[in-house]
Amino acid sequence: MLLFAMYKIFLLVTLFCHTLFAQKSTPETLGDIFLVLLPTSAYVQTLYNEDIEGTQELTYSLVTALSVTYTLKYSVAKERPNAEDTLSFPSGHSSFTFAASTYIWRRYGFHYAFLPYLASCYTAYSRVYAKKHDSVDVIAGSFIGIVAALYFTTSYKKVTLQPLTKSGYEGVVINYTW
Repeated sequence: MLLFAMYKIFLLVTLFCHTLFAQKSTPETLGDIFLVLLPTSAYVQTLYNEDIEGTQELTYSLVTALSVTYTLKYSVAKERPNAEDTLSFPSGHSSFTFAASTYIWRRYGFHYAFLPYLASCYTAYSRVYAKKHDSVDVIAGSFIGIVAALYFTTSYKKVTLQPLTKSGYEGVVINYTW
């Protein structure tokens, strides 16, 4: 029930935000909306669960992703495909959205992160479509966001169960987090 409610809220906010930015009506606009929507929905999820540790982990993940991204942007100084400036590498939109999506996956499970991952992929696509980045920029940004979230995020549940199937046997892996 909670999962369905979160998907519904996610879709409604996306549609509402898209009408606010209807002047552009391009994939770039939707990518900008996801840039705000994904971290916001992750924070809302931590607040709903009264998950103070998760809020800290999300903050660390996002701040680290942005710090590494902007350090590289100013160090590398790669020109954008549209020649607008020299802040192309890596993509900040990709690092931020993938950090939020990976946090949701790692903290609450993949069933909560499926739509956010789709939105992150679309955001990366929108940056290439808008000629703000090339594919190397968005892949590097995505990698930075994923690594930052993987480093800081732990599972919300103390006990996790995972199915295990290998040739010759099947079973369940039980993990307990102290």
